[in-house]
Amino acid sequence: MDLTITSLQQAYAANTLSPVDVVTEVARRVAAHALQDTAVWIDTVPPAALLARAAELVRQRAQLEAAGRPLPALWGVPFSAKNNMDVRGMRTTAGCRDFGYVAERTAVAVQRCLDAGGVLVGTTNLDQFATGLVGQRSDFGNPRCTLDADYVAGGSSSGSAVSVAAELVAL
Repeated sequence: MDLTITSLQQAYAANTLSPVDVVTEVARRVAAHALQDTAVWIDTVPPAALLARAAELVRQRAQLEAAGRPLPALWGVPFSAKNNMDVRGMRTTAGCRDFGYVAERTAVAVQRCLDAGGVLVGTTNLDQFATGLVGQRSDFGNPRCTLDADYVAGGSSSGSAVSVAAELVAL
């Protein structure tokens, strides 16, 4: 399954794919990838919650089609959020365990992705407080480059970069 925004939108438009199919595959990929790299995610959404979100989107599609309205721009698109952005009910750590707290609200950028039909898969690791250049300073380990494990993933958004490069999410 190609997890690019364009390919997902095309498959959804052709009714050859469902968000349920996508989140099932995404959950499988996340679990498989964690066997080789445990430092990509700080927190992931449980598979049952991903399936519930997918089912919600399927219901939403039926309502939108009945009203003659188009699907939202990110409908059914799996995405990750860097763990310095709040997601209500999840830990925000900015890569530092001692800084961590459970967010009471969801950051505007994350909420806009959700409102546009996106499926949040989890929050990703980062260089502590997003201040580093190579993504190698986090209490949660160092995400590995998808091309060569001998190289750093790079940037303060290393976990987010790996989540997309490893095709665990589209955005």
